[in-house]
Amino acid sequence: MKVLIVTGELAYPLIKDVVSDSKEEIIVHIVDNTQVAAFLTPRLIINEVKKCFSDQLDEIDMILVPGLIKKGTKEITKELGIPTFKGSTDGADLAMVLNLVGSINLSEDKPADKLIEEEKRKEAFKLIEDFENDTENIERLLEKPNNIMIRNLPVGEDFPMRVLSEIANAPFLSKEALINKCQYFVDSGADMIDIGMAAGEDFSDKIPELIETLRPIVGDRPLSIDTLNPNEIRVAAEHGIDFVLSLDLGNNSEIKDVLIEKNIPAVLLPTNFSQGKSPKSPSERVESMHQLIRDTEGLTYVADLILDPVNSSSIVESIIACHEFHKANPAPMFFGVGNVTELMDADSGGVNVLLAGIGMELGVSILFTPEESGKTRGSVYELATASKMMFLAKHRKSIPKDLGINLVAFKDKHKRNDVVLNELDGIEETRQLKPMKFIRDKAGSFKINVDYGTTVKDSRITATHFKKNKADLVIVGHSAKEIYEEIISKELVTRMEHAAYLGSELQKAEIAMITGKEYVQDFELFKNPDEFKK
Repeated sequence: MKVLIVTGELAYPLIKDVVSDSKEEIIVHIVDNTQVAAFLTPRLIINEVKKCFSDQLDEIDMILVPGLIKKGTKEITKELGIPTFKGSTDGADLAMVLNLVGSINLSEDKPADKLIEEEKRKEAFKLIEDFENDTENIERLLEKPNNIMIRNLPVGEDFPMRVLSEIANAPFLSKEALINKCQYFVDSGADMIDIGMAAGEDFSDKIPELIETLRPIVGDRPLSIDTLNPNEIRVAAEHGIDFVLSLDLGNNSEIKDVLIEKNIPAVLLPTNFSQGKSPKSPSERVESMHQLIRDTEGLTYVADLILDPVNSSSIVESIIACHEFHKANPAPMFFGVGNVTELMDADSGGVNVLLAGIGMELGVSILFTPEESGKTRGSVYELATASKMMFLAKHRKSIPKDLGINLVAFKDKHKRNDVVLNELDGIEETRQLKPMKFIRDKAGSFKINVDYGTTVKDSRITATHFKKNKADLVIVGHSAKEIYEEIISKELVTRMEHAAYLGSELQKAEIAMITGKEYVQDFELFKNPDEFKK
């Protein structure tokens, strides 16, 4: 196949180099008088190809144009009679695109690397969906001792790790807050929802209403309760709870028979909180767990060796305990990821995916987390995604990279090979050395806010217009572009510096809405890295 790659002068050396080993016959052509490839237009490309390749048009099978050009390629295809598609946004990825020619359908509108990402993502989700819908395989896997059913959900080492999200302090929440929190977790991808009770209290009387309120929201998902209080566990069991957190050496004798009779699985802890006992070393944890398993014979259980926060007791020792237990017993295991993320001042994304990876290697079946602080907002979504990543990596016997699903949110997977314009001699350089004097815009001023919903889709940016210190209009949108276009159309800005300021603030608001960062007008979203050096 003969492929014509159209580019600009600056990108030409890079493109020439990355396609040199392609199995296709490649022509890399610079459009005359064009340095930056992204500035090309369909008309420029048409004119250039006609001028330079008029006698070769019948020999060219495909044209690839820069992925960053603004318009699509339909006009080029129609006028030249040659299929023309967008290449990659980064010239360094063109070799990958050429290697996949014929196996994917390139697009006239979407850059090829984005298209490949979408295809890999669809393939990844399809693999997981096909696995989850294979009832014969699920029935076969459930015969193994390391897999169980919780309500209608198969749980165990042979299945994707299930994410259990806790509604903390549920008895203290209003009905509306309870429903909103539950719906948020469901929308975030939680497989199971937990009703978090209050330690040392007895809210048995509230449990029937809590279960009744949440059951329609969770649907077929298992609903669990987090308490060591035998009275609360008994009431929950009588009102249809699907899973109990937790039984230990202190409370099991009072409640195990009820759970065995009703066939309700429970998490087992190697502790005796009624006597203030909590084993520390891996061997003590494993020994206590085996003792509890013997004491609760006949109970369907998930073992929680207790994942410790970093530098509390020892996260390493708790991981070793999981490893040692699993070598002796293939039962499903519980991983309290929130114990680590909530008690570490770091963004949760990277921590969650690493802990999910460690959990997968240990044979963990359930990843448990609340979302009780700003830094852990989004943890349920992150763990749901990380679980899929680890399942794919395990299935494909690969590292968790280039799977079609990822948790790269604030950095890019690849370092871009941008071409820098070096010929700056003779070009005037200017910079603003002094702050501009503030002059109020006669058209009025704006107060910008972000209204955070349970998801990004439910969130919005609001720009309230003030004229003579009185609000007279509110503009609402889901992007900075929607807001500033409305401001311009209504002629609510007359000064260039005010327009530039609004553009900057609205973009900050959009970034905050997407990332979950708190937006405060006139304050920076992110700390300057230099601050950490002081």
